[in-house]
Parts: sequence; C-alpha cells; structure tokens
Amino acid sequence: MQQIHHYINGQRCPGRSGRTAPVFDPATGTQTSEVLLASTDEVGVAVKAAHDAFDSWRRSSLSERTKLMFNFRNLLELNASEIASRITAEHGKISSDALGEVARGIENVEYACGITEHLKGSYSEQVSKGVDVTTVRQPVGVIAGITPFNFPAMVPLWMIPNAVACGNTFVLKPSEKDPSATLLIAELFQEAGFPNGVLNVLNGDRVAVEGLLEHPQVSAVSFVGSTPIARSIHQRASAKGKRVQALGGAKNHMLVMPDADFAAAADAAVSAAFGSAGERCMAISVVVAIGDAADPLVEAIRQRSCGLRVGPGSESASEMGPLITREHRDRVSDYIGEGIAAGATAVIDGRESQLHQHGFFLGATLLDHVTEEMSVYQDEVFGPLLSVVRVASYAEAMQLLTANPYGNGAAIFTSNGGTARRFQQDAEVGMLGINVPIPVPVGNHSFGGWKDSLFGDAHMYGPEGVRFYTRAKAITSRWHAATDGDRGVDLAFPSTS
Repeated sequence: MQQIHHYINGQRCPGRSGRTAPVFDPATGTQTSEVLLASTDEVGVAVKAAHDAFDSWRRSSLSERTKLMFNFRNLLELNASEIASRITAEHGKISSDALGEVARGIENVEYACGITEHLKGSYSEQVSKGVDVTTVRQPVGVIAGITPFNFPAMVPLWMIPNAVACGNTFVLKPSEKDPSATLLIAELFQEAGFPNGVLNVLNGDRVAVEGLLEHPQVSAVSFVGSTPIARSIHQRASAKGKRVQALGGAKNHMLVMPDADFAAAADAAVSAAFGSAGERCMAISVVVAIGDAADPLVEAIRQRSCGLRVGPGSESASEMGPLITREHRDRVSDYIGEGIAAGATAVIDGRESQLHQHGFFLGATLLDHVTEEMSVYQDEVFGPLLSVVRVASYAEAMQLLTANPYGNGAAIFTSNGGTARRFQQDAEVGMLGINVPIPVPVGNHSFGGWKDSLFGDAHMYGPEGVRFYTRAKAITSRWHAATDGDRGVDLAFPSTS
C-alpha cells in the first residue's frame, strides 16, 4: 500500500504517530493508498521548521522572492497535467475540471509574482517641521493553512503564494481525503529554489488542526471549509491572539427573471449545479424562478440534466464524476429523500442511476417546488442536487436571499440592466454574478463571502490576501540639521503645527 508522507523542511518525512487514514479512488470505491496522520509532536516539528526559516526568509529581497515565484509558476505549468491527474484519481472530478482548477490556482501565483508592486508602502514628507511619516507592510510570521478536499490544488494556491511572497513561512494541512496533489505542489515549490522550511505540508486530521490552532508560534490561520468548523476555528484561534480568515459554507442562489434568456440560464444552472458533482462552495444549489420563468426554465434544465454522462473522471466521455466518499454520497442521497418526503417534486431523481455501482456515484437531481422549510433548502448539501424555489416577484426573491444565513455567492439572469444594477446593490453576499453563474473573482481581486460564509474580516487572495498576510507599521522620523538647535522639553501632546 502506497504511503503518503508529510513534507517538512524540504524533504518527505515518515510518520511517528502510527496513525494513518485510507485514500480512495472514488470512481472504483477501492483504497489506493494511505496517508499519515500527524501527532501533536509532529505539528511542533513542522511549525519549528517554519519558525526557524522565518527570520532569514523575511529578510530576503523582493527580487529574490519574485524570481523564485516565477520559477514556481513555470513548474506548475509544466506539471499541470500530473497535478490534475492526481486530483482526478483521489477526488474524482473530471480531467477538464481538474485542469481548470490548476489553471485558476496558477493565477494566484502570477499575482504573487508582482509582489514588488503589491508591497509598496506610503510616504509623507514634512507632516510637521522636519518630520516625515512612512508606512510599510511587514510579514506576520508562521501561517497555518487548513484546506478542504474539493479543491486540493487551487485552495492551497490561494494561500501559499501571497503568504510566502509577503515574507511569511507556511505550514499547510490539506484534506486527508485527497492529499497527493498538494504534496506534488510542495515538491515543485522546493524545486523552484525556495529555502527549506518556507513551505511545509503536514497531513492529518483533527489532531493536526487543533495542534496548529494551539501552537504559540503560529501567528495566523487561513481556513476554507464548512461553516460550523470555520466558526469554531475563528473563535479558538482568535482567542489565542492569532489573525484568522475562515471561509465557511454556502447556499448560492441564482435568480432568473421572466425576461432572461432561458436557454442561457438553463445552461448556466446545469453547469454550476452539477460541475464537480456539486462539490464546490460556489456551486449553484438553488434556482429562484421568478413569475412566468418557472415552467419553461424547469423544463429547459430537465432536458439538459437528463443527458449528463456520469462516469469516472479519467474517462473523456464523462461530464460528471463521483462524490468524494461513500459516506458523503449516502448523505446527499438522504437529502434527496427528505426533500421528496417534504413535498418537493422530483423532476429528476439521481438515486435511480445504476451506473458504476462500485464507485461513489450519484446522478444529477432536480427538485422543483422546494420551500424554505425543507432541509434541502436550509442546509449546504454539497452534492449534485439542484433545488427550484418558485416566487412571484423580484422583491420576494430578494427577501429569500436576504433571509438566508449564508452570503457566499449569488447570481441573476436578466436582460434588464436596471434590474441587474438593483440586484448588485441589494444582494447581501460577497460575490455576485450578472448572467454569470459562478462568480469566482480572478486572481487580482479577492474571494470571500458575507454573513455565515466568512469569519474574520479579510477575504482570500488578491489585494485582501496581501493585507491579511502583512501588518502595517507606521514610522515617524525626524532628523535635525546642525543649525536647528535644541528645541528643549515639551510635555504637550505632539501636534503637526
């Protein structure tokens, strides 16, 4: 059985805890390897490696960091297919989706390649007689990143490039369900020429997470995952004085107006709901059909969903792969049953698919006449289940969206610019799409939600990522000329006069 190791201080490290977890191929349901699970002592080893590397790395020149980041970017491009194949083998998503994930991750490396521009400070001359003020941004220290299974390459690349380019060192705890792609990224990072200890990968479960949250030499925590865990991590790490950004779950709504192009809206809904088998925090899980849009829209979605080819992600004919584990597949299946029992209409029931019985497959499911009280509406299902809620007006749709506790993403499909602009102002979510179903910002903007989708006040990557991974320092200086003379003692509060 292949064993997946930690990567600490520039080399693969065997485990000391004696604990492992199975890693499966979701398309076959068979175990392909086992991953080491770190102990609290091993957390200490990884953090020490990062802490020991921090002082020299933070003093490295911006030109050196930029050169190494370009090297890293080029190695990721050269190895994109291998990274994607590892994602498909352990997560299950189709090959084109995995390659897209890698490409969007590389965007963030490219942004970090411009760190000399992003870390520019500010300078004010002569704010008072002979006094100048400079503001600079300096690294925070050791950063802990805790990332989810659904994007084993992209989400680590949301964090690592900006954090490291800003002068921090990093300890990454990826999901133990699909760790191989992350390990390859760490090896490419080392091959790019970064010093030992700047990036460390610590495989593990709750023990590793708690160890990172408690460790006094971890200065900041970046997290992406479910809302209950995001809230807990924010509370625990903040109580320890750490800087925290914790991105939680989502229930992304797509509003469809009666004046929308229904063919385009249906294409978008199917793509955004069933891509990666719905295992995306930016997946559309609720279509809000407004007024006369409902019947033609549901029929258009039904036609497109019925023909989806479900199969192993490695097969070119497949459009949707399996879910990550058997337990998660069964959980989503239970939600479908709960929705139907509560009165939703099963336009398509994905449980009826009998293909690939040995893998963790579930067909696309479309439930119509879903209401706010149903569990399929209230909970983040995280699977290939699309709910349709029918409302009479835009105002009613916005009431629905505003009342939802999540605020990650939302979209509207309309041909009316005034309606789109109103939606842009009204929607209480962090990322909006106007005739775009999955509004994930490009790398030079920032990713993050509102309400229960984000804990902490900093979004991920882009400009807000740089701000999160640095602290501002204001320096006020005065240099007396030889002719100034002695000003004497002055106990008044300093003023700019």
